[in-house]
Amino acid sequence: MRRYQDRLYHSIYRVLDNAEDAYDVVQEAFLNAYQSLNSFKGDAEFFTWLYRIAFNTAISLKRKRKAVLRLEWDDGSHPGVEPADESAYNSPGSHLERSEEEAGLQAALNRLSPEHRAVLVLKDLEGQKYEDIAEILAVPVGTIRSRLHRARLELRDLLEANEQS
Repeated sequence: MRRYQDRLYHSIYRVLDNAEDAYDVVQEAFLNAYQSLNSFKGDAEFFTWLYRIAFNTAISLKRKRKAVLRLEWDDGSHPGVEPADESAYNSPGSHLERSEEEAGLQAALNRLSPEHRAVLVLKDLEGQKYEDIAEILAVPVGTIRSRLHRARLELRDLLEANEQS
């Protein structure tokens, strides 16, 4: 758990955009992995197998809550969510601008389907290989490539529409 929990949490957080849900999914993934340890064949890396369990759990949760509107008060008390590194940007204006860009990107990611969002997070934010993503999501590499292409186009359109409004 110590070896993989932080990395897994950050990936799942990007998919769910909710710290508490991400913690729950990671905890459930570890529990499911432990209970299914005898089914781990060793033909993939353990982390890939664990990632797959966590992403499938996150996507299932996302589908269940798709129609729910969530209001949050961000008082900075979300454990595990690191504050922005302000040392690289001294002016308050650049920090505000960067925060707005990050919020816009996260809002656009939230509007993608769970499948498109998962593939974008795994490839563009986590830097996973196509083969590993295919194994994690249990779909062929060609499907990963086409989903990623469509997801990037959809994300670009969402971001451009947000800039124009």
